Amino acid sequence: MGTAMRDTRDTVEIYCKNTDQRMAVPVGSDLLSVYKSMDFKLPYQIANVKVNNKTEGLSYHVYNKKTVEFVDITDSSGMRTYVRSLCFILYKATVDLFPGSKLYLEHPVSKGYYCNIELDRPLTEEDVLRIKKRMQEIIDADMPFKRVEAYTEEAIELFRQREMHDKVLLLETVGTLYTHYYILDDQIDYYYGSLVPSTGYVYLFDIIKYNGGILLVIPHRNVPTRLEEVTEQPKMMEIFQENLKFNKILGLNNIGDLNEMISQKEKISELIKVSEALHEKKIARIAENIATRNVKVVLIAGPSSSGKTTFSKRLSVQLMTTLKYPVAISLDNYFVDRDRTPLDEFGEYDYESLYSLDLELFNSNLEQLVNGEEVLMPTYNFATGKREYNGEKLQIKKDSVIILEGIHALNPELTNHISDDAKYKVYVSALTTISIDDHNWIPTTDNRLLRRIIRDFRFRGYSAQETISRWDSVRRGEEKWIFPYQENADAMFNSALLFELPILKKFAEPILEEVPQNHSEYAEAHRLLKFLRYFITIPILEVPHTSLLREFFGGSSFRY
Repeated sequence: MGTAMRDTRDTVEIYCKNTDQRMAVPVGSDLLSVYKSMDFKLPYQIANVKVNNKTEGLSYHVYNKKTVEFVDITDSSGMRTYVRSLCFILYKATVDLFPGSKLYLEHPVSKGYYCNIELDRPLTEEDVLRIKKRMQEIIDADMPFKRVEAYTEEAIELFRQREMHDKVLLLETVGTLYTHYYILDDQIDYYYGSLVPSTGYVYLFDIIKYNGGILLVIPHRNVPTRLEEVTEQPKMMEIFQENLKFNKILGLNNIGDLNEMISQKEKISELIKVSEALHEKKIARIAENIATRNVKVVLIAGPSSSGKTTFSKRLSVQLMTTLKYPVAISLDNYFVDRDRTPLDEFGEYDYESLYSLDLELFNSNLEQLVNGEEVLMPTYNFATGKREYNGEKLQIKKDSVIILEGIHALNPELTNHISDDAKYKVYVSALTTISIDDHNWIPTTDNRLLRRIIRDFRFRGYSAQETISRWDSVRRGEEKWIFPYQENADAMFNSALLFELPILKKFAEPILEEVPQNHSEYAEAHRLLKFLRYFITIPILEVPHTSLLREFFGGSSFRY
């Protein structure tokens, strides 16, 4: 650590984690100026700064001692800042070209962000090219993003004058005394989190016409000198659109709508019942499809905390109503012995790898079961890291269906000895379809991370800090082993429930508040706490004991 420096009346001391040095800067300095004055430079475009482990914009002014860490867009918080700034540029370009139009930033898909532009006619290719050209003009002009803090009532009135009713309802239902908004030239907008200092910081983007709207393409998260490669995801897009249509029928598009509904007890009670009924209807339909096709193996995959386990149990119940007899097999019992487990890039055992499983034995056993043979089933001893046989035998009946649930279930290599006609593949994920407001979506990963934080704390003895520290590794495993195969699914199931975030808030807040500020995980905990404050809580009493949500906070009638 560098030599400590003494504060004077005109300077303040900051400690920079990037350089492991302390430095004296003029009182009231903005951190962008501080960064520009340093010899140190980040590898990629700077986006924001963590001040005492809280993410702040680069316009942040220092008046007291602070610990700072400058962040570029390879950091998840930096990429969020970059994308938010790009969204404001898109909004301004759209309003400049099409006065009276409405822009909806709806959800991530195909390695980008799907946006819907409401015009008095269908959107054309020429429209998209004009928008892109106008966005580039705004970027080239290097216009500043100005952050304004105001009384919430004043901000509400400004948004009301501009007929931005989604933001009016959000701010009215959250009930804070002060709020902030951003100004870009002649436009104002509200964004959850910081923006870059000016439009010139947005150096790379694309927009393409996509499914009646546009897809906003962003820099690659790991190599931000190039754009993400757009990957077609028609099945994922269909699930999003189907759920958004359902939301609109309910009049439930944004958090403000949800909070207003929560304030009316009868309406929120009805929403819980309808949401759970929709889940049951979807699961029943999948079970009917499985029974009709007379398959032998059902493969269920999905990312962490998507609710695969409860989905599997509820699907088993529905399969029984079709006179099928589900038999669950755990992939965990097919781990290779520990000394044969592949290692990750850090030299640790990689249990997320497909090749941590004995694929040859698994396929052999599965083929025997499908053919009606009796199989001596293995178990895996996690204490010794060895495979064991305890005399357990399995032979399935004529009308049995084998249920396999795991992260690799949709990978063709897992079951390459079984014909496609004998398999039915289901992808489960929590696809959040309400937004904060029209220009601020809710990341599906945030929904899953909150579920996992609660489950890990209540049932596995992990703190929020421990869960957050592992999350990047979990996400890398998903990107490698799960997401590339999701479009292989015969059916997709959205496990998110419209009412769940106000329920999860009650459990997550006290756990997140325990994360110490002097640890790096505090930044993510603080961000999630800020996000949860948008929601009014809901009592859990009306959540059914068969609800998928109870897998995470308890009280389920299923055994795990």
